Amino acid sequence: MAEQLTKIESSVYHYLLDFTAENTYQPSIRDIGKQFKIKSTKTVSDLLQSLAKKGYIERDPARSRGVNLLGFGAALRTQPIPFYGRIHAGEPALLPEHRQGFITIDRRFVPSDEVFFLKVKGDSMVGRCINDGDYVMVNPKQDPRDQDIVAARLGEDATVKTYTRRGGSVVLEAANLAERDIAVQPGMDFGILGVICGVFRPGFDANQSASSIQS
Repeated sequence: MAEQLTKIESSVYHYLLDFTAENTYQPSIRDIGKQFKIKSTKTVSDLLQSLAKKGYIERDPARSRGVNLLGFGAALRTQPIPFYGRIHAGEPALLPEHRQGFITIDRRFVPSDEVFFLKVKGDSMVGRCINDGDYVMVNPKQDPRDQDIVAARLGEDATVKTYTRRGGSVVLEAANLAERDIAVQPGMDFGILGVICGVFRPGFDANQSASSIQS
């Protein structure tokens, strides 16, 4: 998962996105300090370094405005959401080298800065309106409740299923009578990646070779 942003880091990140979209150039360190009433340029620089470490920006120390907003789409009040083509067994499940790109979303529909996209492969969730080829937005900050749709990790494989508890056990239910449920057994390499908080269904996908998450 992307490392969680602090409140001030999130505010600075959104300011970088909106300022750049509105002005076509990035704010300087002094601009950021003035906006957030931070007197120390080192404090601002440390905030930017933290955003870079957490994977939201890249920095060019040779330039005063040397910030690359990863996935930036230049539209006001939007946010680039990373799309991962595969996951990693164990934690962290999402690695920078597995990120295949970004999908830019209106920020009103982004519940947390840590959300990400995975692509669905298969028809096991058609009963809950998730089809083969859909992109699901996953919120790792939300704890799953019974009957939530989740993205889960089983070793290096990921799947989208309905989360439910039967007795003391977790069962990942398919929403297609032709597909099997998955009962999570003790000792399985299992983890919840997050709760599905949105579905993007493009009419055309230029990247037909992108890896997918099994539904």
